[in-house]
Amino acid sequence: MTVELRWGERTYLMGIVNVTPDSFSGDGLATPGRSSDELVTAAAAQARAFVDAGAEIVDVGAESSRPRQAYGDHPDLDEAAELAVAVPVVRAVVGEVGGRALVSIDTSKGAVARAAVDAGARIVNDVWGARRDPGTADAAAAADAHLVVMHNQDGAEYPGGAFDTVVRWLGEAVAAAEARGVSRGRIIVDPGIGFGKGTRENLELLHRLGELKAALGGLPLLIGTSRKRFLGELLGGAAPDDRLEGTAATVALAIAAGADVVRVHDVAAIDRVRRVADAVVRR
Repeated sequence: MTVELRWGERTYLMGIVNVTPDSFSGDGLATPGRSSDELVTAAAAQARAFVDAGAEIVDVGAESSRPRQAYGDHPDLDEAAELAVAVPVVRAVVGEVGGRALVSIDTSKGAVARAAVDAGARIVNDVWGARRDPGTADAAAAADAHLVVMHNQDGAEYPGGAFDTVVRWLGEAVAAAEARGVSRGRIIVDPGIGFGKGTRENLELLHRLGELKAALGGLPLLIGTSRKRFLGELLGGAAPDDRLEGTAATVALAIAAGADVVRVHDVAAIDRVRRVADAVVRR
């Protein structure tokens, strides 16, 4: 069975499989002492549990993309190391859930995107919107895969205003992806909540999601607020694993504003939120 994303009919749930040792959310599967084979097995099991709990998309990431301005400096993962981790996991996850869900590769490296697509991934999720390495767009175009273009920047200064800056940047990223052969029907946009933004900017973008979607021509919209730092600030310093209610609130409001995909850690709980919100919004 081939899973198809049919925009407008429902909100899709993307479950996060972090095969990293240093995820900000504390859910990275690459724990000390775990072998490569054990990591692959754990990732496949988590993907199966997510799909059983309601996820239609499983997003595999082998390099932490946590923003340095929020979480401090951390070493980049080189291409060979990311390939060595990501590709076996993608292949195993596709084998485990590929008939019931789409597998996404969370990467900003063209070589990793190409190898992951070859291993069965059907979505390339680039937190730099194919602006740092257009090879991610090339990989999506060659395979007719979906491409998520997310806004990102170094620093959280917006002299032109966060909303206008993000809309303009995403519009340029979409045009660049189309120029490299990605079908407009395969492009998903993401305002990048928590990336290069403080709490004020995050709240402005969430408040104006409907405007943002309209300004980008109604392209499918992915929102990732799960366990983000700004929720901890709003909740009096709550730790990442104590931000479920905050995540749920932002997911419900994002769905009401037109979100098409929500990317989350707590799949079972947010599936319940998604089902109720969709019942109201998508009558």
